[in-house]
Amino acid sequence: MQLTLKAVFTDGNTETIETNLATVVAWERKYKRKASEMSQGIGVEDLAFLCYTASQKAGITVPATLDTYIDKLRNIEVVDQNIPKVGEDQ
Repeated sequence: MQLTLKAVFTDGNTETIETNLATVVAWERKYKRKASEMSQGIGVEDLAFLCYTASQKAGITVPATLDTYIDKLRNIEVVDQNIPKVGEDQ
């Protein structure tokens, strides 16, 4: 499973980042949900968390907390997604 996310910040900067397995596992652990549930829809906080975590793992400097990161976001969108349906190989 992989998402490509585009974050637009209040200062006008943009960042495109891809999630990976480690990012998705971190999301599952934090929100106590299974990745297969993403195909049914996820919230903006979920997207922000995925983008924040993927940025950290990619070595991009982010604020110390997710809430501070969210405060700096103007918009976040899914540019591309590869979310297998339940029962498909990931």
